[in-house]
Amino acid sequence: MAVSRLQTRRDVVRGAAAIAAAAALARPSLAQGAPRIAVIGGGFGGAACARALRRLDAKFQVTLIEPNKIFTACPFSNEVIAGLRELSAQQFTYDKVAADGIAVAAQAATKVDAQARSIVLSDGTTLLYDGLVLAPGIDMRFDALSGYDEAAAEKMPHAWKAGAQTMLLRGQLEAMDDGGLVVIAVPAAPLRCPPAPYERASLIAHYLKAKKPRSKILVLDAKDNYSQQKLFERAWAELYPGMIERIALSQGGRVTSVNPATNEIVTDFGNYTAAVANVIPPQRAGRIAEIAGAADHTGWCPIDPVSFASKLVPNIHVIGDAAIAGGIPKSASAAAAQGRACAAAIVNSLAGKAPETPRLDGACYNTVAPGYAFSLKGIYQPKEDQYAEAEVTTSPVDAPREVRQREADQALDWFRTITRDAFG
Repeated sequence: MAVSRLQTRRDVVRGAAAIAAAAALARPSLAQGAPRIAVIGGGFGGAACARALRRLDAKFQVTLIEPNKIFTACPFSNEVIAGLRELSAQQFTYDKVAADGIAVAAQAATKVDAQARSIVLSDGTTLLYDGLVLAPGIDMRFDALSGYDEAAAEKMPHAWKAGAQTMLLRGQLEAMDDGGLVVIAVPAAPLRCPPAPYERASLIAHYLKAKKPRSKILVLDAKDNYSQQKLFERAWAELYPGMIERIALSQGGRVTSVNPATNEIVTDFGNYTAAVANVIPPQRAGRIAEIAGAADHTGWCPIDPVSFASKLVPNIHVIGDAAIAGGIPKSASAAAAQGRACAAAIVNSLAGKAPETPRLDGACYNTVAPGYAFSLKGIYQPKEDQYAEAEVTTSPVDAPREVRQREADQALDWFRTITRDAFG
């Protein structure tokens, strides 16, 4: 296949920039002995990156900075909300990460000085680094939706970070009278795990069908289309006829304000009062990305897709949900894949080598009822300064139930694999 001169020039420029960044990262490490690599954020991306760094070179001094001693996973947390799974099944310690020779600092990072290559922790400790990986996940944009702030989230939970919010939403559903209306407000993209709101609607419907069959679910959506839409709509018609209504953006589904005192949700074309309101607000990269200067005006972090190097701050890499990564979804398996690829890029960088072009895989399983799941699996590669889909496969819309059962079993295996790889 012919390559245009413009494309060739872009590749040359990108390669030169990556090599220059590699040389800049390598020099201080060679002068100081064993390279010191800090990873901020202990989710799937950060934990996978830290462990991969140690596997690739046991001489690295790797520190994982994460204030929470227990990690609570988001994948499968919708099953917790629906009473199909306990929160404890989502929780993992960092004991096996530490056993790999990684120093785990149970502190929050409060300041990053990219010029001095230093990090200040919440207890006042200063750590120096030769390379820094930011894997901060997401934060809620509490200033983006009128009436919704951290206090409102205690009445209208987002449950978009697994843990206390997950159990709050579950408790509200359990306390709701039969016949109540559950409203799920879905923001525009980008957001963590794009199909998850519709999986949540499905599993809440499963709970209501069994426990409170006169109740309904209303999905107010700031998008017209979403990932695996036909599969969800087929499942809703088959499993939950008449229980789930979705109002899309073009139909007036975008939420413009909320009132937590009355559980009222206002859209472009109507007002709705919910018995239970699950308000998922717009999102951005975790706060430390902004503090470090790695987030742009969008709230997300632009990166070089080959090396994961920040385009805004030297000697910093960004992986996972926080990164602007084009076609690769903000999902657990994609974050873990980025973590491993970033580790390899850092190893090459410290050796004065250009990073290899990564080929990342990602999978997303959606469970709409016990024994009924479907998936989207992709291969993603850098293209024109972003990640693009190289290969994507999704479950067939008309698959028989035994296929849905098989994918439900595969989903559990997938979850065990990604949690084992990240947390041991």
